[in-house]
Amino acid sequence: MSPPRPRILMTTDAVGGVWTYAASLARNLCRHGHEVTLVTMGPAPRREQVESLTGIAGLSLEATGLALEWIDAEGLDMPLARETLLRLAERAQPDLIHLNSFREATFDFGVPVLAVAHSCVGSWWQACGPGQMEPRWRAYLRNVAAGLNAADRWAAPTMAYRDWIEHFYRPRTRGETVWNGADPASADTKQRSILAAGRLWDDAKNLHSLAKVAADVHWPISVAGSLQVAGGAQAAEAGGLRVLGELAHDDLLMHMRRAGIFVAPALYEPFGLSILEAASRGCALALSDIPTLRELWDGAALFVEPTDIVALRNALNTLCDDDDLRARFAAAARYRARRYTLEAMVGNYRRIYGELIERAPAARNRASQAEMRA
Repeated sequence: MSPPRPRILMTTDAVGGVWTYAASLARNLCRHGHEVTLVTMGPAPRREQVESLTGIAGLSLEATGLALEWIDAEGLDMPLARETLLRLAERAQPDLIHLNSFREATFDFGVPVLAVAHSCVGSWWQACGPGQMEPRWRAYLRNVAAGLNAADRWAAPTMAYRDWIEHFYRPRTRGETVWNGADPASADTKQRSILAAGRLWDDAKNLHSLAKVAADVHWPISVAGSLQVAGGAQAAEAGGLRVLGELAHDDLLMHMRRAGIFVAPALYEPFGLSILEAASRGCALALSDIPTLRELWDGAALFVEPTDIVALRNALNTLCDDDDLRARFAAAARYRARRYTLEAMVGNYRRIYGELIERAPAARNRASQAEMRA
């Protein structure tokens, strides 16, 4: 029998929405009695990120500084990543590995591995990349495919993104969909303001389109997010936007509670956790019309073609000027957000963990018998 509260080693990064997802999941798994070792890749967590996890029974945080998968195109850091993660696993003795990445699933952890597909360079490039992918990304694509095939199970945060992964990489098993979740929240008195959130340097977020319309939109537009990729280029000119920079998570949520409208004109968004957080806090949503966001918010947001600047400007002004319409969309978004609860997300992952651990002994026995016959 598998343990009712398995020990989990979970990887994450600290530079985007995956951190919010992983930290929330780890925190709530521990509240259910699990032990979680949360391992960060890439830049170390900021002080407020570390403090948000301090004092939680059963939760430990390990910062490795290992290269992020989507930055290490040629996979040069993989030998060090293998050595580091296997050493951490030896120390933590987890019952299961939860990877929020792909290639590390090829490492021989000796316990079941779940890989969760939050994003990948292949899907990003297909949505907004300039022409064909550069040859240097071939190793990355091979490593992603190998990780998907090596994992005991893999999942994605939307059906649309799961289907894209299956079509592009052709993994040996069908992925599972686990919607991300957030706790219900309250809203302050709404201001006549528009908020967006995301990395300003990331073409996928398409935030430069807001700079093009800001002067003609009836309410001011603020954007929260980092201006520079880790070790990379600075964001382009932000035009008439009020740039808030990279905020602590609680500060971002405060802006969401006050904003009347939340806009996400993304060309590419596998889930969009910030959209869910804004909806929970009573923002009317103006979203790009892409399959993942249609799956989640159809009927609860005003959709616009992300490359149509005129349509984006008109949609925002429609919400600014029509109080009744804005209120209806805000209420619809808040109601829809109840579908994507943190409790439901945690419950789905606990179910998957239990299934993987329960099947692990049988799988190991079959492998041992095959080796003996060979």
